[in-house]
Order: sequence, then structure tokens, then C-alpha cells
Amino acid sequence: MNDFTRDRFQQVVSKVQEVDPALEPLARAHLDNLTKPLGSLGRLEDLATKMFMASGGRIPEADPACIYTIAGDHGVNAENVSYFPQEVTRQMVENFLTGGAGINVLARTSGVELMVVDAGCVGGPFPDHPNLIQRRVGCGTANISKGPAMTEEQCLRALFLGMELADEAHAQGIRTLGTGEMGVSNTTPSTALYCAYFDLDPADITGPGGGIDAAGVIHKTGVVRAALEANSSAVASGDPLTILTALGGYEIAALAGLIISGAGNRQMVCIDGFISTAAYAAASLLCPAVGGYCVLSHASAEPGYARVVEALGRRPLLHLGMRLGEGSGAALSMFMLRAAANVYNQMATFSDAGVDAGG
Repeated sequence: MNDFTRDRFQQVVSKVQEVDPALEPLARAHLDNLTKPLGSLGRLEDLATKMFMASGGRIPEADPACIYTIAGDHGVNAENVSYFPQEVTRQMVENFLTGGAGINVLARTSGVELMVVDAGCVGGPFPDHPNLIQRRVGCGTANISKGPAMTEEQCLRALFLGMELADEAHAQGIRTLGTGEMGVSNTTPSTALYCAYFDLDPADITGPGGGIDAAGVIHKTGVVRAALEANSSAVASGDPLTILTALGGYEIAALAGLIISGAGNRQMVCIDGFISTAAYAAASLLCPAVGGYCVLSHASAEPGYARVVEALGRRPLLHLGMRLGEGSGAALSMFMLRAAANVYNQMATFSDAGVDAGG
């Protein structure tokens, strides 16, 4: 169906249900009856509770799990905001498919599947590969420092692409989704989105991304300011879809769609770092119910990320000083979800084990 309209998008959003807060005390009561001091497994208990609530009151299940690393190029790369040339996006997609990237190693280590998605890379189609999904919306976005990144139809197409991925995963029995991305210069549109969505100062949020130096960060900050000015009417609208269209990217919008339909399917969604969290920010403004299904996997080492997390009112799970992207943090957090589910499902209760509960 090629009905890429706001109305159809809103129909999908309207079906995403908030988690039921009445389920939390049920999960906590079960956890408190396990053979351990109350609350002694900390964030694992929080994760197990969240998973129980997200499932609608069924036992938590983390597996099967799959990370979607979605790739797209950005016209703003022409403004010299990245340490790497644009060709690296395509080269890294090929690296993912031969299994040599960081995300490949971490996905294998965590025992989760990895799918790579071309949502908008510059260049022609890639050779076919069983772990590659080629559904590009366009051949790179426009330069946000000069005007909007996408048309609204392109943005909606990217959102629906992500929704389709989540729905297809659900049909395959995937319980947990992970967000990953690849796109040279994509910290620039992510930064611009954060500033537009949360009224943040580019000087406080702009960081080195793929490795630019201090002078480069100053230049990049100016490019973000130019993007906000060039798209000032979109920013002033306060409409999250209009802002995503103006300042986002194909992979960012596709990840937002993945998050929204993942929540609609009651799948858990592990959000990776700086860029994936920009997709989460867009998704949460477009569909506030997604928060009950999502875990911020880790605290990105990008300098502005702490302010972003504060604006979102969320708490990352892991603090490892990472800033790779690709879905690397999602792979690690998926193991933590598995641990949380197994604690909930496999630990003995005091009565089962014949252990005195104390008190």
C-alpha cells in the first residue's frame, strides 16, 4: 500500500496502547517473593517489571531478539561536519554484511540476530544478502543547513518502512527489537532534532560525533544553528512530524517507525545511543505510549547526551563510555533483558525452596 499520509500514520499511532500501571504491583509482588533480599537485583528487577507490563501481564520473554541497523546518507555532509567522507556509509554497510563491524561482534556475542536495512544510502543497490533489506526511500537526504531534509511524503515513507520492519519481525515471533544506524554525519541532524524538540542550545548538545576536533565541533555547532534557522518555520510549528521532516534523516525516521510499531505489537525495544535516541525522541512525541516499551540501552559518551536524557526524563541502563552507534548498546542491553526475564521466570520462591522469608 502506497498510502503515505498523516491520516494513515495517525491510525497506526492511535492503536498503540499505554502499558497498564496496575500490572506493576503484580510484577513487584512476584519479584519480592523470590529467594533474595527485597530489591537486591536492582535494575534487573525494574527491567523484568517493565517487560511484564509491556507484555500485558504475560511472563517476560526477551528472545528471539533482532537488531535493525538502518543506514542512510545525509546532504549536510557537504558542510564538513564529519571526520569521515560520505562513502564510508556504504563501505560500513558492506562491512556489516561481511560480519566485520563492532555490531556484528556484539550481536554474535549476545546471541541476537542482525539485519541491515538500506533506507537511503547514496549509490545504487547493494548486492543481495540474506541479512540485507533494501527499501530505500531516497538517495540521501537534502542539506538541512539550506532547507528541509525531506518532503513530508518521504518522511512518512521512512516511518512506514520502520513500521513494516517491526510488523514483519512480530510475525516471525521476534520479542525484542534493537535499534541501530549507520550514516556519516548523522549526529548533526540528531543534534538539530534535539534542539528543536526540547529547546536546547546547539552549543550544549553538539559533540565530536565520528571524531572531529574542537575546531570542528565549533564549526558543526554553527551548521546546526544554520539548520535550525533555515527550517525555522518547521521548528516554530512545534509539530513533531514537521520537525522530523525538516531536520531528520531516512534512517532516523525509519527507526522512529520501528519504535512505534514495536510498541504497538507489545515488543520490547532496546534503543541504542545518540542517533537512535533522536529517533526515540521523535517517536515519543509522535506517540507518547512508546515509553512503556522502550529501554535506553546506554549513556552515549557524546557530551550533550546527558541533557537529552534529562529532557526525555529517562535513565539509561548501561554506562560504558561508548559512542559507536550501529546498535552496539542495544546488543549489550538485550543480554540484560534476557537476564531480567530469566530471573523473573527461573528463580525459586521462598516457599518453593523451603527458605525462610524472614521478617
